[in-house]
Amino acid sequence: MSDDVLPGGTLRLSDTLTVTRVGYGALQLAGPMAYGPPRDRVEALAVLRAAVDAGITHLDTSDYYGPHLVNGLVREALHPYREGLHIATKVGARRTAERGWPAALSRPELVQAVHDNLDHLGLEALDLVNLRMTDTLAADDIVEPFTVLAELREQGLIRNLGVSNVSAEQVEAARRIAPVVAVQNHYNIAFRQDDALVDRCAELGIAFVPFWPLGGFRPLQVKALEQVAAGLGATPRQIALAWLLHRSPTVLLIPGTSTRAHLAENIAAAEIGLSAETLRTLDAIAATPTAT
Repeated sequence: MSDDVLPGGTLRLSDTLTVTRVGYGALQLAGPMAYGPPRDRVEALAVLRAAVDAGITHLDTSDYYGPHLVNGLVREALHPYREGLHIATKVGARRTAERGWPAALSRPELVQAVHDNLDHLGLEALDLVNLRMTDTLAADDIVEPFTVLAELREQGLIRNLGVSNVSAEQVEAARRIAPVVAVQNHYNIAFRQDDALVDRCAELGIAFVPFWPLGGFRPLQVKALEQVAAGLGATPRQIALAWLLHRSPTVLLIPGTSTRAHLAENIAAAEIGLSAETLRTLDAIAATPTAT
């Protein structure tokens, strides 16, 4: 796929993985808190098909969305998968009946999770598996679970590895075990604590994939974003996504939605140009004080 097919172009993560910088995150296809069936099953299937038809080649999912239900939707909507479509998934957590997300980082849990993703997606190998860490940012704590995934990669069940919800120290610890092609952390125009890690990933050619790219803003930050959006004839959501693409050449977007209308809006965000002056205004949003 050429870079002019989809706004934002593509990013090469490894010899086996090149994806569109504008991807799609499937979490919102499940019910509230990513648990239970979708509100509108027909629309959920249509959104998945529309994403691929639009040219998106980076689909982010997990077997613990639902749980199991979202991967089933992905398979129903898209299998057999179009050539060039790459599915990223996550392991390292499980779901409880109370809709919790406790860690599932033991060897048996990780091996089972990889096989569950393979089975429910209908794949022989997973393009990208992100290890989701929970409740710890200590470098030593990622070594054992990431080693398990590295072994599964050597067995041919996984082609590429990433990490999620991690510290910079955990990224470096993982890289000493096996190549890391992606880091998936909470990050957006207002939540900037990973600025240094975003830059480090760019230096290393590692994709940085923000989750929750549109949430957690304070009222004054929302107002500032709305003012910029009005001046550019766009929505605040589009400006927040466009800023992420401008933030670093290795940022990948995976905004989630359960409607085709929002999907089209998200894709169009990549066409928005941001001047140096506008970028300075947007960069200041993170420092906008809380109203008193």
